[in-house]
Amino acid sequence: MSDDLKKKLKEVVRGEVDDSEGARRQASRDTSIFTRMPELVVSPEDADDVSAIVKGVGHAREAGATISLAARAAGTDMSGGPLTTGVVVSFTPHMNRVLEVGEDYAVTEPGVYYRDFEKATLEKNLILPSYPASRGLCAMGGIVANNSGGERTLEFGKTENFVEELDVVLSDGSFATFKPLTEAEVNAKKLEHTLEAQIYRTMDAIITNNAELIEAKRPKVSKNSAGYALWSIRDPKTGLFNLAKLICGSQGTLALWTKAKLKLIKPKEHRAMLVVFLYDLNVLPQIVERILPFDPESFESYDDHTFTLAVKLLPEMMSQMGFGKAVRLGIDFIPEAAMVATGGVPKMILMAEFAEDTIEIADRKASFAQDSLKGLHVHTKIEKDEKESEKYWIVRRESFALLRKNLHGLYACPFIDDFVVPPSCYPTFLPKLNALLEEYKDHFIYTIAGHIGNGNFHIIPLMDLSKEENRQVVLDLAPKVYELVISVGGTTTGEHNDGIIRTPYLPMLFGDEMVALFEETKKVFDPQHILNPGKKVGGTFEDIKRDMIKTQEG
Repeated sequence: MSDDLKKKLKEVVRGEVDDSEGARRQASRDTSIFTRMPELVVSPEDADDVSAIVKGVGHAREAGATISLAARAAGTDMSGGPLTTGVVVSFTPHMNRVLEVGEDYAVTEPGVYYRDFEKATLEKNLILPSYPASRGLCAMGGIVANNSGGERTLEFGKTENFVEELDVVLSDGSFATFKPLTEAEVNAKKLEHTLEAQIYRTMDAIITNNAELIEAKRPKVSKNSAGYALWSIRDPKTGLFNLAKLICGSQGTLALWTKAKLKLIKPKEHRAMLVVFLYDLNVLPQIVERILPFDPESFESYDDHTFTLAVKLLPEMMSQMGFGKAVRLGIDFIPEAAMVATGGVPKMILMAEFAEDTIEIADRKASFAQDSLKGLHVHTKIEKDEKESEKYWIVRRESFALLRKNLHGLYACPFIDDFVVPPSCYPTFLPKLNALLEEYKDHFIYTIAGHIGNGNFHIIPLMDLSKEENRQVVLDLAPKVYELVISVGGTTTGEHNDGIIRTPYLPMLFGDEMVALFEETKKVFDPQHILNPGKKVGGTFEDIKRDMIKTQEG
């Protein structure tokens, strides 16, 4: 079937249609623990090409093929979201332009790397504050598709807060623009005889008829990427109806977005960072409780394993920088290197950064926050110069990339990597979590980094996946962790999304009634199930077991 589909797509798509082993193998992996080898990799030049690809796959499906497709941008997803055995729609080769930067917004294509997007927006002193830690590697397609969040989410919220309009290709190849609509405008849409009209009719009925259930099941923590965001479609304040909020975070399972209008903010000019070296994890809840009232823009953390690894891999990090920056970074890390050499490494490093219009105000906030920790017997310092605090950000932002290095046959395995719990539960939750992880200490070592200010933990075990018993741990430990997370009112994923790794846990998190609404949503958008099937709806534990990599190389 792939030869026939390849021939037909080459006739209608102006971009590349590639079935070479190299292209397919490159698209068979992301940064998750999975591999799926696609049949074709197609790189559309524009939205018309995307439509032609979707129609081509749809026609093949109608002819009896089991082919499907998945969108791919930078391939930095940690959940297996862009992986498929069918057709990969690769946006980075051609659909990689920032189309416009306005006074408080930008319009972009999905294949734009965030680093290039930010370079364009900073020319007008604007940023998208929901960028993730992988800001140097990721692309806008995944940022929207996963509803990403990052270090500034504590103050500004996730990508869904900034998505205003999305141009999309629907599962029949038709075009739509999802944006805020009044009730009258929605009713007018419903009168048309198109897939888009059917979507409006069905989605309006779903959220209207099930309003109490949707609100009851909406995760009450500050960030969530699990399930379909049915609770975000209708703005409770304005009554406006915006399906762009649903597409955000849907991992390409409902539509393929080709253009996004994103709201931007002007960043504060000056920052001061309070760094806390934590040697006793028992006081972590008190530290968070005392610092949050001072409104840090970000409140991040990483643990001793990440810290030690960063120092060991410092020469490698420096080699990727310019000479002057590398020399400065090396000098800045001398105290940290001494900590590692003497065994005085803290259990966790916390970074609370305060952003203000003047350095005096930022420093004052950091100082007040520092004073609030008196009596807890923790070591702290304040960095007033962003060049001085840069080394901490480098480690935090690069923590997962560092862990993916070849470390004695161990592989970074994100499978319990992104849950969110209310910070108020730390005193009871963290001991239970640590006890769970301790049960599996013979199978892995683990690192912790994340957004400590809003309860979003990134726990990434380092494992030898060539051993069957370790692969089994992925299936045995995750449900225990998620049961604990759900018991305290948390969610299974704050920003990395469901993908292959977490879709099977959605019934545990939301219950059967809510999952049925997700299935109804998927059905109306994608009746043929050609858009990234098995993610959000229909994923199984067998998928996890079957597609898990067996070696370091995958």
